[in-house]
Amino acid sequence: MSKKLTVAVVGATGAVGREMLNTLEARKFPATQVRAFASARSAGSKVPFGERELVVEELKEDVFAGIDLAIFSAGGGTSTQFSPHAAHAGCVVVDNSAAWRMDERCPLVVPEVNPQALERHQGIIANPNCSTIQMVVALKPLHDAGTITRVVVSTYQAVSGTGQKGIEELERQVRDLFSMREPENRVYPFRIAFNVLPHIDIFLDNDYTKEEMKMVNETVKIFDDPSIRVTATCARVPVFYGHAESVNVQTEKKITAKQARIMLSQAPGVMVYDNPREKMYPMPAYIAGEDPVFVGRIREDESIENGLNMWIVADNVRKGAALNAVQIAEELLKKDLIRVPDRDVFLS
Repeated sequence: MSKKLTVAVVGATGAVGREMLNTLEARKFPATQVRAFASARSAGSKVPFGERELVVEELKEDVFAGIDLAIFSAGGGTSTQFSPHAAHAGCVVVDNSAAWRMDERCPLVVPEVNPQALERHQGIIANPNCSTIQMVVALKPLHDAGTITRVVVSTYQAVSGTGQKGIEELERQVRDLFSMREPENRVYPFRIAFNVLPHIDIFLDNDYTKEEMKMVNETVKIFDDPSIRVTATCARVPVFYGHAESVNVQTEKKITAKQARIMLSQAPGVMVYDNPREKMYPMPAYIAGEDPVFVGRIREDESIENGLNMWIVADNVRKGAALNAVQIAEELLKKDLIRVPDRDVFLS
């Protein structure tokens, strides 16, 4: 591996793309050069990177020569079009969209959970859905200890999960309501301000949403265990940053709440914040900008055998997107895997 490492962030002008740049700089990722790419309309603009700025370059299919690693956060269509060309040029892609998550050629990776999956990458690595990432980080130690058989999860997801347009919609609607104006729904089908929408992404034939089925399918793939049964209900809430999840877990081997607290407190990437008598439990308003996955309200489910309930909260833009992608890049570097074994696998 050459000591000189060129890294690109694709979709650098978006909320997650900017956070990816912040995370690369904050974690001192050893890149000799960092380049920022976006669509033609953003080319020539500047984005902050540490104490300096990067000039945004136009994303084209032939720009990846000489780039070792590209972190994509520009949407599924962009990733589908450009990621194969990046891999063909010898550039390893870490993609934050849904485009490659269930592709059998692409590892779906959370470094605290399944870093070994990186060893079989063929040029494109998928970053899981934000709500899946925070859940599986907390589930990993429990699965190792007691073998999880079933997961029931309800999510309460921040508007930043929709990107900058979701943040702006909530801001605009709150201002409108306080000014006695009727708010306009541009992003969501109904008003999000002071409301809860049990609807994230499109509805599928089984009446689950695409977001809900992402959690089901991605969890199984990440754990590489088709016997885990998962069911999800995903809701959008009027919170800017931080997804919260109520998670009910059933295991083959009993794990007490006390044992779960000890396991989780020792798990990488997890912060146990759990003392109900002192009103200690994680909340989105207080974890925004933080890296760990926070877990609280840990208690045994008295209605089933070997059941546990947990409340899991994480910053969806950080651990749910940018941080996890950069951690994947760090793991690739540590394992000397920043190379593409077969440059034509995604273009054939």
